[in-house]
Amino acid sequence: MDQQVAMETATLGGGCFWCTEAVFVELRGVARVVSGYAGGHVPNPSYKQICNGNTSHAEVIQVTFDPAQLAYDDVLRLFFASHDPTTLNRQGNDAGPQYRSIILTHSPAQDEIARRVLAEIDAAQIWPAPIVTEIVPLDVFYPAEAEHQDYFARNPWSGYCQAIIAPKVRKFRKMFSDRLRVSAAGV
Repeated sequence: MDQQVAMETATLGGGCFWCTEAVFVELRGVARVVSGYAGGHVPNPSYKQICNGNTSHAEVIQVTFDPAQLAYDDVLRLFFASHDPTTLNRQGNDAGPQYRSIILTHSPAQDEIARRVLAEIDAAQIWPAPIVTEIVPLDVFYPAEAEHQDYFARNPWSGYCQAIIAPKVRKFRKMFSDRLRVSAAGV
């Protein structure tokens, strides 16, 4: 008898979606990661529109995961460890509202968990400044164009990937080697 696995979805923005996607695809329990846009007011936005910063959308990833292997609160703890949640509308050299730290919840239960985990991380004073991550209900998610999906895996030798994404992936692999689905070799 086949048992259907009840998957959950988390929608998260931690700066550049190429960076965020690159770390989440390696986690045990994650079935799928899609880069996209959410939190704005323009229907079906393009990457060019997002980059102009006039749509209110954030670059986000939508993570489909098995909660029996990876709980939503752990997804959020990993999210907070994968980017700097204390910088408003910025991650490193990437600046603008499209790079803001944001959690877009899919249910009241996710909203409650997100607020609890944010408070837990803030109280632990892991970061030198207060966390500015937005927590809002997801209205609509727009998948990004095909060239933005699996960007790091398809372009590992590009300058941006080598300078920005690869060091982030190496750090994440080192910190969370016990959470990875595969060996942390490479990059």
